[in-house]
Amino acid sequence: MRDAVIVAAVRTPIGKRGGGLARIHPVDLSALVIRTAVDRAGVDAGLVEDVIWGCVSQVGEQASDIGRSAALAAGLPETVTGVTVDRQCGSSQQALHFAAAVVMAGQCDVVIAGGVESMTRIPMGTSSSIAGTPWTSNGWKHRYGDAVPSQGLAAEMVAEKWGLARAELDEYALLSHLRAAASQATGCFDEEIVEVGEQAADEGVRADCSSPALAALRPAFCEGGKVTAGNSSQISDGAAAVAVTTSDFARSHGLRPLGRIHTAVLAGADPITMLTAPIPATARALARSGLSLDDIGTFEVNEAFASVPLAWMAATGARADRVNPSGGAIALGHPLGASGARLLTTMLHRMRRGGIRYGLQAMCEGGGQANATIIETAST
Repeated sequence: MRDAVIVAAVRTPIGKRGGGLARIHPVDLSALVIRTAVDRAGVDAGLVEDVIWGCVSQVGEQASDIGRSAALAAGLPETVTGVTVDRQCGSSQQALHFAAAVVMAGQCDVVIAGGVESMTRIPMGTSSSIAGTPWTSNGWKHRYGDAVPSQGLAAEMVAEKWGLARAELDEYALLSHLRAAASQATGCFDEEIVEVGEQAADEGVRADCSSPALAALRPAFCEGGKVTAGNSSQISDGAAAVAVTTSDFARSHGLRPLGRIHTAVLAGADPITMLTAPIPATARALARSGLSLDDIGTFEVNEAFASVPLAWMAATGARADRVNPSGGAIALGHPLGASGARLLTTMLHRMRRGGIRYGLQAMCEGGGQANATIIETAST
């Protein structure tokens, strides 16, 4: 079977809700990173066959197959098709998995994968509010009763199950900001970010974040809870894209692979607690790859809430210094449909800088699902 390699990985800076990207149409945000990925890969745009694009809130400006609209807005030939994927927060990571699958199967030679979310222009929950009806069905109620999934309450459940104190969640949130601030200051994100107008840096990072400031915040989801706005991911705008092909195609067209998609898996778990699926996804990825945890030099585990990576580390035994060393969604932000590709982009560039052979990313998703991906930079 053919392999799948990444020949470009780029992202926009992540904008705060109402911030520097708020005036940019999500199709245009998408088009910018798609076009940049094609250009940085050095591939003729006419050789791109499909754009597989992640997006969660597919209404309003993000409706009507934003993947196809973005491909056209990027100036790609009309022969380039596009499709839009929704696997909640893992949408663009799933787009990458689909892209890898089609190039490995020989259905396409070059695919652009990634995603977008403009949470300023299309607020979270817009899809449900437009529908105006409860989404729970009789079949759901038969199995789960009246329980309605809430990510915030799920984060509280995870903290309770793993015995995580409020101070631990806040300490992790502070670490995320400090790591992200250090990465910004040393230029670690420069290579992966494509400027949007005059904005070239992630807006959510608070270098002056402090423990007292975090401790002063009130619980966000329940009385007496541990989860606050400070130890949760930020509501954000952004887009990210990767160019996927085969090593044979890259070689014959003079393209430089950045990394190889070594293993891609899915896992499901309880949809009420919902945020724990990265744990079995990681176990499945390691088992399928034949690698051990010690073989992995860096991890990206999405910081939807601080309790997620903390529980994941407790369950897997991964070294804390290898997990999200550039900070995560608590500091950088979490534009839902773009986050999977954003994590991959950050991790891949870190691996290239540091000579790291294997990296693993895992993303919790609504409905109690997770994607996990192992990337290899050596031998590509």
